[in-house]
Amino acid sequence: MLVWARNVLHLTVQIVKRSEPGFVVPPRRWVVERTFAWISKHRRCVRDYETKPDHHEAMIYIAMI
Repeated sequence: MLVWARNVLHLTVQIVKRSEPGFVVPPRRWVVERTFAWISKHRRCVRDYETKPDHHEAMIYIAMI
């Protein structure tokens, strides 16, 4: 799977080692969590109402505007 992601999607995977015991928030995670919260505020993005992936993608773009 990693080879496919590197060759097809041109993605690199970075494995982050745990440095401290206990709960530590990774840096910049709040950006992703905030974005998901914004998308979840819109009714059509919470449930699977759309029949085509293109329509669902459009609803996500509208929610992000």
